[in-house]
Amino acid sequence: MPATCCSLRCWRTDSLAEATGRISNAVRCVPPANRPTPAEVRTCGRFLKEEIAALPQLRAVLALGVVAHGAVLATLGLAQSAFRFSHGALHRPMPGLVLADSYHCSRQNTNTGRLTPAMFESVVSALRGLVDD
Repeated sequence: MPATCCSLRCWRTDSLAEATGRISNAVRCVPPANRPTPAEVRTCGRFLKEEIAALPQLRAVLALGVVAHGAVLATLGLAQSAFRFSHGALHRPMPGLVLADSYHCSRQNTNTGRLTPAMFESVVSALRGLVDD
């Protein structure tokens, strides 16, 4: 698993104005026991909202884990119940935007085999295939 897979990144360009994709965690810190509290998710939600708003060409978001999935949907003003988290799922929460789900690339998930490099690469490849077309 690449060390940077959990960081907040844009792909395809270094310019935020031209970025078409974003990899997203729910929070910007590493919370105790790797479980962000609802307050931490809400606090970081405003940063997520600002970052998404600053990406006018955004076509894809890769959510790392169910918490990030929910945070992205909340940022978009959408109900989580409308788009259920499932590893490898590709959702279209709004026209022109794809939300992809992956298990979080935490040590717990990678050491137990819940998430393998091949599984992660498969999700990224499917998502990039949609965005790059």
